[in-house]
Amino acid sequence: MSEVMINGINIYYEEKGDPTSGAALFFLNGVMASTGSWDLMLPVFEKAGFRIILHDFRAQLKSGKPEQTPTFDEHVEDLKGLMDHLGISRASFIGTSYGGEVFMYFAAKYPQKCSSGVIIDSVSELSPLLEAAVGSWLTAAELGNGEAFYNIMLPWLYSSSYLKNNRDFLLQRGSQMNSLPADYFSGQADLYRTFLTVDITSRLHEITAPVLVLCGKEDILKPPTFSEIIADNIPSGEFILIPDCGHVAIFEKAHELNELIMGFYERKRLIPS
Repeated sequence: MSEVMINGINIYYEEKGDPTSGAALFFLNGVMASTGSWDLMLPVFEKAGFRIILHDFRAQLKSGKPEQTPTFDEHVEDLKGLMDHLGISRASFIGTSYGGEVFMYFAAKYPQKCSSGVIIDSVSELSPLLEAAVGSWLTAAELGNGEAFYNIMLPWLYSSSYLKNNRDFLLQRGSQMNSLPADYFSGQADLYRTFLTVDITSRLHEITAPVLVLCGKEDILKPPTFSEIIADNIPSGEFILIPDCGHVAIFEKAHELNELIMGFYERKRLIPS
């Protein structure tokens, strides 16, 4: 666990897996998340021999909070700066939701730095319903009440079956939100403002790496139509729909995601030898 100053902001990051591996793999967080959100998935990739890097975006929980709302280009340059700091010239990327959107901007600007990408439950453009949903999240974040904030977001995040089968866990998680510091919520508000500027569809053809696009069939926040747009516009894009799964596939279907991603890596010969 470390911090490094990049472009005027402290960026928190963690390294896992094999530090000597030539196959670097970055996991890019969803907007509400932090590095720990990947715990259900990491062991498979550690065992496979990847050098794994996780970080919190500027304005996220453990990284610095800028005075101004971040831009996607700032996230891109932070990611490039982190790669430079670690001596990594080329890597694979797995991004969920906001992390997938950052990856698309990064891969369009720096295609030579991308060996592959996996995009989970993300969008390359907005719809009126999505704008309205995230606008309500922005209002909730500005209020700063952790449990109320979580409860407003909850219906958009999970499938019906996951909500039914994990009710007590989710209620407990909601109450835990009350212990988060105030700058977590101001950071969230800034990241939602950034998200509401996403508009990258017209540049997806600039992504040259092979990309696997995954989406939960029951994702009502960022429905499969958005993922189909992404896969159709990336020259080497592939799309797979995940049954009985909502927006937070990395929690609901971690095992299935690992199998799909490792299968993709095997086909593209990306697993370290």
